Amino acid sequence: MQTYLEQAFGKSDVTSAKMRAALREWLDLYYGAPRPGEDPAPRLAALIVAKLCRTVFAEYDARLDGATQGLLPRGLDALNAVRKTALQYALIGGECLLKPVLCGETLDFVPIRRDCYAPLARDAHGRLLAVGTMECHTRGSTRYALLERRTAGDDGLMIETRLFELNGQALGRCVPLSTLECCADLVPQLFLPGVPGVGLAVLRTPLANCVDGSTDAVSIYAPAVGLLHALGRCEEQLNTEFANGASRVFASEDLLRPDARGNRALRDDLFVGLPDDPANVGVTVYSPALREQSYLARKQDLLRGCESLLGLRRGILSETEAEAQPRTATEIAATAVDYDLTIRDLQAMWESAAREALALCGALGSLYGLTDPDAAPGVLTIDWGDGVLYDRSRVWAEQRELVADGLLRPELALAWYYDLPHETEADLRRIRERFMPKD
Repeated sequence: MQTYLEQAFGKSDVTSAKMRAALREWLDLYYGAPRPGEDPAPRLAALIVAKLCRTVFAEYDARLDGATQGLLPRGLDALNAVRKTALQYALIGGECLLKPVLCGETLDFVPIRRDCYAPLARDAHGRLLAVGTMECHTRGSTRYALLERRTAGDDGLMIETRLFELNGQALGRCVPLSTLECCADLVPQLFLPGVPGVGLAVLRTPLANCVDGSTDAVSIYAPAVGLLHALGRCEEQLNTEFANGASRVFASEDLLRPDARGNRALRDDLFVGLPDDPANVGVTVYSPALREQSYLARKQDLLRGCESLLGLRRGILSETEAEAQPRTATEIAATAVDYDLTIRDLQAMWESAAREALALCGALGSLYGLTDPDAAPGVLTIDWGDGVLYDRSRVWAEQRELVADGLLRPELALAWYYDLPHETEADLRRIRERFMPKD
């Protein structure tokens, strides 16, 4: 894709070669690509991503307070429908784009994985200033590449679109967009005034770049890549240990029956033939002692190292009872705190992307005339539920006690419970009308 974009637009990927290699390695770890000397079966990267994603959205509830029926509520529904896929893509590759796509009179969102687009320009904070994407289409025996370049401007977004007829692995001739029915409504150049950035919401992992020190985002398990490879080697060594430790029966060759051609064949891997030496006549059973405990102890040590590097609670990957040294209550609480903070960082990442996506919905809705000018846009409110450091039920009980003692207004307690605006008297009046008894 990088070569295609260079040929089509004269722009190259600004990602360094080291980062591109790291991205390929993260994807290989997640999808279990084979690697010499390693067993990919445990799929630790997939396990890490799945556990984090489930925890982030375990008690997720998002709503638009005060919004009337319209584009934004439908946009939030579309966003919620892809939230788990988008978050997992971001955790794997460090970054994921959410592309708003016009579907009739509403907008849908399509998550774009990190290896499916090329950053063409970034600012000092790593925000995208230009990005290129590619879609492949086929009609009959002919393959086409639809290339799109998005460039952020001060006044809006510029989108350039080209359709190429592929010639083998090379980018062939440029053909009109009307060549394919699915591209007939597109134009070679489109300017969208008022659309911020590159018109894509961005999910970026909250980790400092540990690959090349650039502003590119990195995978959530990037700091533990070396340990994940070590775990793969340990698993392969453990498999070899069990294979080598299988019992064998050594028998002299005269005890093995020849086949129809007179050749002596080993019909079962339990039997191993030896030369017809008088000293070897007979049967000897060989069953070596297995050293699996040493490998398993090493494996648990590596898993605990991954948990420490990635800010996971002890026991997420490792077996807590396997620890050689007992851990104090302070150490247990510290890992729980680290895990809670990791989850909060990821939740904040999603919340920022969701607000950016809804802002894009508003801008595109106004541009295409899909938003009612008199409709209230609403305020996005996300409730993440309780965390390790925060007991919601205990705080609510304290709030109720303060209300009962006359030390806190009921409206403020209800505003806290339902996460409602309460800064003005009008806000408090709406809470009274909605929740509190008339008398």
